[in-house]
Amino acid sequence: MKQLMVLIVSALLFFSCSDQDEVNIYSSRHYDTDLELYSQFTEETGIEINLIEGSSDELIERMRNEGINSPADVVITVDAGRLWRAKEAGVLQPLNSEYLNEVIPAQFRDVDDMWVGLSERVRGIIYNKESVDPADLRGYLDLAEEKWNGRVCVRSSNNIYNQSLVASLIESHGEERVEEWAEGLVNNFARDPQGGDTDQIRAVAAGLCDVALANHYYLARLMQSDDAQDLEVAGKVGIYFPDAEYGGAHVNISGAGIAANSPNRENALRFIEYLATDDAQQLYSIGNNEFPILESMEVPGVLGDFGSFDSDAVNVTSYGENNPLAIRLMDRVGWR
Repeated sequence: MKQLMVLIVSALLFFSCSDQDEVNIYSSRHYDTDLELYSQFTEETGIEINLIEGSSDELIERMRNEGINSPADVVITVDAGRLWRAKEAGVLQPLNSEYLNEVIPAQFRDVDDMWVGLSERVRGIIYNKESVDPADLRGYLDLAEEKWNGRVCVRSSNNIYNQSLVASLIESHGEERVEEWAEGLVNNFARDPQGGDTDQIRAVAAGLCDVALANHYYLARLMQSDDAQDLEVAGKVGIYFPDAEYGGAHVNISGAGIAANSPNRENALRFIEYLATDDAQQLYSIGNNEFPILESMEVPGVLGDFGSFDSDAVNVTSYGENNPLAIRLMDRVGWR
């Protein structure tokens, strides 16, 4: 979104002096269920929510420019790599929440306590049901093997989802091994990287390739679409999550942190803790078909059809820390 939008309240109210009955949220998530969550929070607490939406990079840059005068209390964005960018930009502060440390697995919390994950996004392997037996799939590293030559579709290397996957693999297997893998993967491309995750799924369904990398919720959207063509695409493909024997599934997050100069810190923490409650998690996950971050939660809706998965157990902070290495590595092997 090129232009930031002020929602819920007018700009005049948003930039008024802080009081104890508001919390100012900068968010890169754009789902109707999030707005419903905000309304429920206000009903339960009496704390009004002032919302600005924009891309992650826009919001981070805005906060840097605003400096100590920034009205932002909470930063919400997707992908641990982007949360790491916010942390590196100095626009976050420690959470210091016993509750969040208790209910959110350590894998999905920043090692310096600057942010927490609130939902899980699993990067699966999409496969064509006619040409691929899922029993023959062996995880991400296997896609570099010769048997997949000319059979793999993937989006470009400038996509943060792919960068985070490579960064995670670097954390688990080391840069040298992952570069060897990435070189083999590029050799197996069925076409030049193009489009988004949904385009990769459509390409697999159309037989342009046999397998592709995509976040699970893109397939979930197609499965729940009112469009007959979307349903046809969804019916032709399956999704595979690598099990523990093959390194486990790459899990990313949507998450939040408290702004460095938050004028309403207590309200900000209360809001983030609210997002980690059972009722809020139900809505937060359903809004974009994401898996709940709370281990005690039942998997809602169509996600139950995907079955369970084994996480690769990599701390998501490494996605940001290894991002520069991942970008350079992908460039070296010609992943454009």
